[in-house]
Amino acid sequence: MSVLNSENSLLLIIDIQEKLLNAVFNKKNLEKNSEILAKTANILQIPCIITEQYPKGLGTTIFEISQNVKTCTFEKLSFNALSNEEILYGIKNIGRKQIILGGIETHICVRQTAEGLLREGYNVSVIKDFCGSRSEVEHLAGLEIMKQEGCFIKTTEMVLFELLKTAKHPNFKEIQALVK
Repeated sequence: MSVLNSENSLLLIIDIQEKLLNAVFNKKNLEKNSEILAKTANILQIPCIITEQYPKGLGTTIFEISQNVKTCTFEKLSFNALSNEEILYGIKNIGRKQIILGGIETHICVRQTAEGLLREGYNVSVIKDFCGSRSEVEHLAGLEIMKQEGCFIKTTEMVLFELLKTAKHPNFKEIQALVK
């Protein structure tokens, strides 16, 4: 099933750290959508897991995310986040089957994590404007491969309105206001 349900979704944020963010071609858009999705997860009480690739060298998760979610943050060194057993256990322990996935870099850590999630039986929605790479070519190549592997490629706005389902949702106006 490709349409997201807030009761069965988990937001997985891969390595959106200052030093990495400053190197991506789509920095401003990624930063904006990071804040929107973090706020949405908080409003709709969607669990969130954040990974940080070698934070001693690359810094921590950007403020736009960290200020807006109550979450578990895991350090990692592997490109596939699920290679860290604590991360895999954290995802499994939450018990949600739909993963909303984004981060840096699209063609490396996001793609390898998406592949791992698919192998574990998860339904993976990759949010293309919530992902970034140093070059647009690499970003687009990563998205194409993830689509071929079975991920659903979506946008931030698509995700918001899939989660809401209806304009009668009690949080509709609050979430709609995030889309500027």
